[in-house]
Amino acid sequence: MFTFAQISDLHISLPDGNADRTFQTAAHLRIAVAHLNALSQPPEFVLCTGDLVDGGGLAEYAILAEILAGLAMPYFLIPGNHDDREDMRRSFPDHTYLDGHDGFMQFTIEDWEPRLIGLDTLIPGESGGRLCPTRLAWLQDRLAEQPDRPTILFMHHPPFRTGLLMMDKMGLEDCAGLAAVVRPHDQVEAVLAGHLHRYITHRFVGTVAMTAPGPAHQIALDVSGEARLSLIMEPPAGLLHLWLGGDDGLVSHVTYTGGCYDRFEVFADGEWTGDGDFPTPSIPL
Repeated sequence: MFTFAQISDLHISLPDGNADRTFQTAAHLRIAVAHLNALSQPPEFVLCTGDLVDGGGLAEYAILAEILAGLAMPYFLIPGNHDDREDMRRSFPDHTYLDGHDGFMQFTIEDWEPRLIGLDTLIPGESGGRLCPTRLAWLQDRLAEQPDRPTILFMHHPPFRTGLLMMDKMGLEDCAGLAAVVRPHDQVEAVLAGHLHRYITHRFVGTVAMTAPGPAHQIALDVSGEARLSLIMEPPAGLLHLWLGGDDGLVSHVTYTGGCYDRFEVFADGEWTGDGDFPTPSIPL
């Protein structure tokens, strides 16, 4: 049994850039890093599932690299629609897995059970994502290599509609193509994604797909079907994935990274407790 974390849509910008000026994305990410390091069972590694920076420039990646260097565990990067492949490679030279194949940042992580496979959905200059025939063929080959080994896929754009109309318009092209590759492979435990700035789950061809919330701003829940998009400062968060193995497989939890929530312990050392002050509500009542 072990845990690993997922953070997504970090949107690091220069201090005078729109993302940092509006949402303080760098400060939020520093708090998220401290939160992950301080967990009672720190994750073995961290997956960063795209939109790592806001504009895709070297100066932004330098800020990102400095913040992520504070993690006490390894981390792995994949690009989102706000990212730039070449600037990522230049900024993280020790992350040689980013060399990928055919110019795409796709790779496997073989050091843990389950196996992890990173997918690159980036279309330069566009908000939506794509897994072209080249990328899908590579995935098919990787899944065929170890058909009996539990495997988790991670990517930026989720392979499903969410009901958030404006985000669905900039989603993954041809989700059916990925579904056709994944469907015959029972070893796929989950598909982890970002892009939506919300925790969303979906049944996907015999497995489960999910998106991670953001460590700063979220996309407001609006399933009215109307063409509008709002951002909201709901609690910053990431996902903490627990690998139990066997029939229990993968269990995923939301972990709130703000560090501002009181905890009231009710059981410890084999006894029920309850002494002390209850935490105050986190919303005005």
